[in-house]
Amino acid sequence: MSTSTSSPSQHSRPQSDVEIAQAHELVPITKVAAAAGIAEDAIAPYGKFMAKVDIAQVPTSTPGKLILVTGVSPTPAGEGKSTVLIGLTDALRRLGHNAMVALREPSLGPVMGIKGGAAGGGYAQVVPMEDINLHFTGDFHAITSANNTLAALVDNHIHQGNQLGIDPRRVTWQRCLDVNDRSLRKVVTGLGGTPNGVPAETGFTITAASEIMAVLGLATDRDDLKRRLGAITVGFTFDGTPVTANQLHAEGALAALLKDAINPNLVQTLGGTPAFIHGGPFANIAHGCNTLIATRTAQRYADFVLTEAGFGSDLGAEKFFDIKARYGELDVAGTVVVATIRSIKHNAGVPKQKLGVEDLEALRNGIVNLERHVENLRKFGVSPVVAVNRFSTDTDAEREYLRSWAEDFGVALAEADVWAHGGAGAEELATLVLQNLNKGKSAPLYDPRDGIENAIATLARELYRAEEVQYSVAAQRDLSMLKANGFDTLPVCVSKTQYSFADDPRLLGAPVGHTLHVRKLIPRTGAGFVVALTGDVMTMPGLPKEPAANRIDIDETGNVTGLF
Repeated sequence: MSTSTSSPSQHSRPQSDVEIAQAHELVPITKVAAAAGIAEDAIAPYGKFMAKVDIAQVPTSTPGKLILVTGVSPTPAGEGKSTVLIGLTDALRRLGHNAMVALREPSLGPVMGIKGGAAGGGYAQVVPMEDINLHFTGDFHAITSANNTLAALVDNHIHQGNQLGIDPRRVTWQRCLDVNDRSLRKVVTGLGGTPNGVPAETGFTITAASEIMAVLGLATDRDDLKRRLGAITVGFTFDGTPVTANQLHAEGALAALLKDAINPNLVQTLGGTPAFIHGGPFANIAHGCNTLIATRTAQRYADFVLTEAGFGSDLGAEKFFDIKARYGELDVAGTVVVATIRSIKHNAGVPKQKLGVEDLEALRNGIVNLERHVENLRKFGVSPVVAVNRFSTDTDAEREYLRSWAEDFGVALAEADVWAHGGAGAEELATLVLQNLNKGKSAPLYDPRDGIENAIATLARELYRAEEVQYSVAAQRDLSMLKANGFDTLPVCVSKTQYSFADDPRLLGAPVGHTLHVRKLIPRTGAGFVVALTGDVMTMPGLPKEPAANRIDIDETGNVTGLF
């Protein structure tokens, strides 16, 4: 078996990610802001190394070019999408370009659950990673508080006479919590007699799936935020009429709770690149992008802004083009698909413990997943570049196979070794991305005005390669409700497993001819889309048998350990 000749990376770790981050000497956030051209009176520091940036003081300069980073279908081995994005942005700065990062905030659900830290890795991280991964500037707490305030107002209205005639059985608004807690998926409230309200069956979603997270993510300014908050549908009356938050006079209080959260958070990479980290909807159960405000703000300060969309082209990237870019009138100039040799072999059915063993046959069989993601992105009018995130187990023969495949498939490809080398490990990739920027404009895949059924059918056919769409009895009722209330012309946000193009996570590679099963349609009228629940995806995840929380600790000096 041939072996790689490059310096050790990914799996020969002299230090953990958190140790690397803690050993780095951070630049005061005031200096980071000044270097980015952000006025001193526009920042509100949170300690020495984090700050909020006042959206009312953002300049009206020509926006920089937007580069979207997505990935292949995720695998248990991890692909390092955020790590590559951070290293790539550092590489652009090393090459003399004014570049910025725009990422999502990590949720405590994955941090404490299956994933651990989510701020990049190795020498391609955003810092201070411990704060970013934990409470950060409190945005998630503000969203949770706003969400649960609205739930309390709904329940109180019903308890206090129910002037609007809300049917307690048709309250759709749920409480939320930023922790994976399967026990809260289904709960009953209002027990204990009349003083405690009206008994109702309800549940919790994770904060990342809250509509208020989506509202914050898609709002353009404070006025738009308040408008969207007021437009949230919380339930239905006894005669089936939708009830919104503004009918409860709730939008003002919710906006007040979010008055600081609406301002994007400024931090830095280990390479000294300014980074906006703001908003954190999941891509398998929400729209999977950082806030529109943070992206637009970064574009006003930088010539190139690199942002991410969760999971693959079939989830986060699709929602970026069809939802976020549509509402924000964004043009995506370049796209990057992050893959690993390990992920390709996984999509051929190779078990995790054998992914480090050379297997050219598995590469040939699993490459169809990467091909599908490249083909999908091209349908949005962009020319994707494949970034191969290097691992020390990658062999020369495997690397050569990918280079040959890329040439035959007609896609630009470059390796990145940013975990070990930071921006220096992605300079070739950076040059290639700049060479493949779009000459035209990106475009969404469907027109929402053609109806929700057409939108779902288009996604199923064009991106998932499904043969048909089946609606459950409940989903058919939902469809009738959407049409009756004019909600059926909103964009669709498909909630689907991230592990497959199908709604069955066991179908690896590039399945075709399957059926997309839509079990429920939920109007998110504040966010401005309809959630289509498919397969077995849940809006409140559970913890694994050995959660990442078991590894997290704090030492006698106050340093956090165990965060990846």
